[in-house]
Amino acid sequence: MRKLYWYITAYVKKHGLTFVVSVIGAVLIFSLLMPYLAKKISIKPNKYIGIVGEYNLQNLPQEIKNKLSVGLTTVNPEDQTIKPLLAERWVTENDGKTYRFIIKKGVKWQNGEDLTPDDINYNFKDVETISTPNDIIFKLPDTFAPFPAVVTEPLLKPAVDRYLGLFKRPTLIGIGPYKIISYQMKSNKLKQITLQGPKDNLRYRFYLTDQDAIIGFEKGEVDYLSDIKQRGELADWPDKSVVIGEKINYDQYLAVFFNHNDPMLTKNVKQALAYATQKLNNDLKATGPINPNSWAYLEGGKDYTKDLDRAVERLLSSLPDQPLALNLTTTSTYQQRAEGIAQEWEELGNLAQDSCQSSSDIKEKELCANLKITVNLKVTNFPDLQNFQLLLIGQEIPIDPDQYFLWHSEQGTNFSNYRNTRIDSLLETGRQTLNQNERQVIYQEFQQFLLEDPAAIFLEYLISYDVRRG
Repeated sequence: MRKLYWYITAYVKKHGLTFVVSVIGAVLIFSLLMPYLAKKISIKPNKYIGIVGEYNLQNLPQEIKNKLSVGLTTVNPEDQTIKPLLAERWVTENDGKTYRFIIKKGVKWQNGEDLTPDDINYNFKDVETISTPNDIIFKLPDTFAPFPAVVTEPLLKPAVDRYLGLFKRPTLIGIGPYKIISYQMKSNKLKQITLQGPKDNLRYRFYLTDQDAIIGFEKGEVDYLSDIKQRGELADWPDKSVVIGEKINYDQYLAVFFNHNDPMLTKNVKQALAYATQKLNNDLKATGPINPNSWAYLEGGKDYTKDLDRAVERLLSSLPDQPLALNLTTTSTYQQRAEGIAQEWEELGNLAQDSCQSSSDIKEKELCANLKITVNLKVTNFPDLQNFQLLLIGQEIPIDPDQYFLWHSEQGTNFSNYRNTRIDSLLETGRQTLNQNERQVIYQEFQQFLLEDPAAIFLEYLISYDVRRG
């Protein structure tokens, strides 16, 4: 034993510092690093998903937010009505200026803490928020019937993520089945984010454009592409295991928006262009700005089915005093569609000019030349909403049929400069009316007047594609 003691004493004297450092390192690895690795590394399958767009933690894509959490309310997909979710129910008070939501018991955040009314912070502007032990109360400056649709937005709570046992960084927690376990940033934008779920890990990688995402898919960086607008070369991809799913988005539509400040775009000219434009004759056809699944949707509204005779008639009813030189702006996504529309409008101009010259009822033959339509097409990925004549773009449809932001004459978001006192009145009344049946009547009347004007040429609902390796 004495000899063993000598050996140990001699070893400690010679290698004591190394020994102590090794012991401390081992303790740190097993007590700090190993729990972190156990948290991050799992045998769950990883799904690598590509998403297009620039995002950060404060501005996550809706797809990710919906996996992380839920809102006080939710949308019934069958008719777009609003139902309670985290709230047991809600009560409207003070003529629609106050909303009281009673919060469900037993709901927990992903860190195990109970959801309380104090946790609910939507950061609404000009809204007073009051919490009680059971309720969250929102006091609005004015009556606002669409408010229950606003709080469908998933609730997320700032938290701190500890990684490698020593470091901290901000993160978010929710109430949904998936939680954030890691993310990477580049130039203050998300490069990748990983969500851990009950059965799999979702690793989202972000791309600036559809084309970038498609290249990433081809290189094997991701195995799924979510909600891309163009298939590109994947449509002819030789790998037969690649599956492309098509989805109709009834909450997005494609339309030609008029700049209503342009004196050339009279009601007759707008109607003529609408009648001259080919529409689809299937489930993709859009006839107005409200989701066709919505309780407020107007069936049988004026749809401007292509009718060149009617289009010519509209132009001849009031001859323009200057040539119909039109400027159509669009993005590269819709360039092919815009080229087809430009061709249709120029065909209309030729027909109208010929009809004018041959008509015995028209005496001012010198004006017939003004009916010849020329279309200048401008393609840009960043259209100037303050400077256009005609604009072919996609538009999001809100959950609630309230269209105040887009068509009311006093709204800065009314980029088409549309002005109609009857429409203004209907929009104001619609958001101040709490009874859904009464609101339905209002918004269906709104659609009738908007389409008769017309405010825009509504074309079709937008398609997106989900791509995966089979």
